[in-house]
Amino acid sequence: MSAESLILVTILLPLFGAAGIIATRRNPNIREGVTLLTASLMAVLVITIANRFMNGEIFELTIAEPLPGVAIAFKIEALGMLFALVAGLLWLVTSIYAIGYMRGHNEKNQTRFFAAFAVAISCTMAIAFSANLFTLFLFYELLTLSTYPLVTHSGTEAAKRGGRIYLGILLGTSIGLFLLGILATWFIAGTVDFQQGGILAGKLDPAWAGLLFALFLFGIGKAAVMPFHRWLPAAMVAPTPVSALLHAVAVVKAGVFTLLKVTIYIFGSDFILSNDVTGGLIWVAAITILLASMIAMTKDNLKARLAYSTVSQLSYIALGAMLASKAGLIGASMHIAMHAFAKITLFFAAGAIYVAAHKTLVSELNGLGRVMPITFGAFLIGTLSIIGLPPFGGMWSKWYLGLGAVETGQLLLLAVLMISSLLNIAYLLPIPIRAFFSKPANGEHYTEIKEAPRTILLAMIITSTACVILFFYPDPFYKLASLAAGGS
Repeated sequence: MSAESLILVTILLPLFGAAGIIATRRNPNIREGVTLLTASLMAVLVITIANRFMNGEIFELTIAEPLPGVAIAFKIEALGMLFALVAGLLWLVTSIYAIGYMRGHNEKNQTRFFAAFAVAISCTMAIAFSANLFTLFLFYELLTLSTYPLVTHSGTEAAKRGGRIYLGILLGTSIGLFLLGILATWFIAGTVDFQQGGILAGKLDPAWAGLLFALFLFGIGKAAVMPFHRWLPAAMVAPTPVSALLHAVAVVKAGVFTLLKVTIYIFGSDFILSNDVTGGLIWVAAITILLASMIAMTKDNLKARLAYSTVSQLSYIALGAMLASKAGLIGASMHIAMHAFAKITLFFAAGAIYVAAHKTLVSELNGLGRVMPITFGAFLIGTLSIIGLPPFGGMWSKWYLGLGAVETGQLLLLAVLMISSLLNIAYLLPIPIRAFFSKPANGEHYTEIKEAPRTILLAMIITSTACVILFFYPDPFYKLASLAAGGS
């Protein structure tokens, strides 16, 4: 298959899958078979493209040119390939999990759920492969709209309220700030194409560069930098597979990916470093890292705690982007993958606890690990990877972020990363410790509680195993991250 055809098929495949899901809605087994087949084909496609890309093949495709010099176009580069690989592989695992969860919890409107999920993956692939800011913005907005039905899936008043916050913040920031940044870039540079080394050097007065970067930093609301982070905890009203989609596969990763893409291919690291473009803005990310971690410590609701953990972890990537050194950019890029596998494991475990034990609060988990050892074992592995301890993949991204802080002489930011890891320990590690070693509250015996359905366990085992494998074999993501940072 030609390079152009592969790009097109990768973007369109989930849409055909969504049509198939709707067409087979009367037979759940066939419908879910369509979901798994489509997700499996996607995994094969992204691996195939990654292999051909690493062997030097060029992937470019132009669809249309609605404005002179502004095209709907796709071009695969290293950072986009890394993001597509994460999303493409984790869609299959999340689909396996979602089937067990949706059935185990007897969720309504399952056809709409799986169809909307597939459409969201199509938008994610288009974002990953975008050749310019115009194309990226178009599919960035479509991703917001396609995930809204997932956030409001339950149809309760709380879900509708969460959906309004979700749409309001994400559309408000993107239209009010992100779009303004794109228009300013077009006016200044005469193009919005992503280019190695950036497009602004020699065209933008460094005195104004910080303001333009701020438009992108705050306008890309999906990156959840404070104070535009509230949509993420609000979206926790959605079913757990949606939380996994939001936090690991698509939405938040689309945000930090976009911020990294703008940093590397619009500004360029040389321009940022030589003109101190990010300046005080980098402390917005540092404050988000620490403050979100502190808020997470106060949350008894497990999904809320994990949501604020995600807010904190995303700003690791924003911080790495703004460090703009090679090590910092490698760390930020690798954290997209390492955090994805670890955090999706934690959300899978949270959903398993809800399906099997109907518990949502951390304070209710005492002793539950003895009857759900696989679930809490997976949670422990995800936790240790988030903390950044060996032998888990999360160590590598934090290592390179730390090197990036040292490289640029930002020792205070290195201290922020170290304090944050201690806070990770404080709000995550007590959960499996409580589950395995504390006595059940109020004399409960959990005689009727057992592990969640097998598909849920299988998904958790896959992602938690990946957290270990990525420590010993981080090469696929490291090579792509290094290519992206080296060409900045």
